[in-house]
Amino acid sequence: MESIKAIIVDDEKNNRLALRKLIEKFCPQVVVIAECDSVDATIDTIEKTPADVIFLDVEMPGKNGFDLLAHYNYQCPFEIIFTTAYSQYAVKAFRFSALDYLLKPVDPEELIRAVHKLSVKISEEVKNKQFELLEQKITNKDLSKKQLAISTLEGIYFASLDEIIHVDADSSYTKIFLTTGEMIMSSKPLKYFEELLEDFDFVRVHQSHIINLKLIRRYVRGDGGQVIMMNGTEIEVSRRKKDDLLAKISDTL
Repeated sequence: MESIKAIIVDDEKNNRLALRKLIEKFCPQVVVIAECDSVDATIDTIEKTPADVIFLDVEMPGKNGFDLLAHYNYQCPFEIIFTTAYSQYAVKAFRFSALDYLLKPVDPEELIRAVHKLSVKISEEVKNKQFELLEQKITNKDLSKKQLAISTLEGIYFASLDEIIHVDADSSYTKIFLTTGEMIMSSKPLKYFEELLEDFDFVRVHQSHIINLKLIRRYVRGDGGQVIMMNGTEIEVSRRKKDDLLAKISDTL
């Protein structure tokens, strides 16, 4: 097996050492050729010794991980696996961008999964859009830029939150119905989207359904009731979700 040359970029020495040890133990196909504590040091190192992948800490003092991407005009001649300290906000930003990330302290299974996915090639155009979406959400601390990158079996689909009518569970997958008439099948479960969309005008009305409150045509009273969405879809509301739905409908009026 051909080795994968890697550089670890993190301003904290202990983090670099811990990640190197995990890589050596669990990903022997990855050879760490250098460790860098800053963006400038990384650029200098790459010019002398090109790498296949950079394990890149997003938030560092001085220049951050996005400054490294900007140096290459987002046309990076290497793959990137982002690393970040735990932050619920950062996690949501990565998920909105459909980009892989490793939370510190790094879990060995997550590391193995991320390295394995290096073999899945994504077009430069799509990757650049993901990078830009991630930077927008992390550096601006603004999730109101309502665009979402959706992981599908074929690749990545970018959608505006405003065009998502409803989101339905389909076994371990999720169907996302858009105002364009398209249906996007995501490889992520419904719970994943519930956590992403909970801060916006979306509500889970049933074990299998999340709806966009702004795109309800009418509510039909009943035990739990039904909502009729703008695309004509009738969605059952579970009895225990009814009060929550009606309260949120009232809040949006």
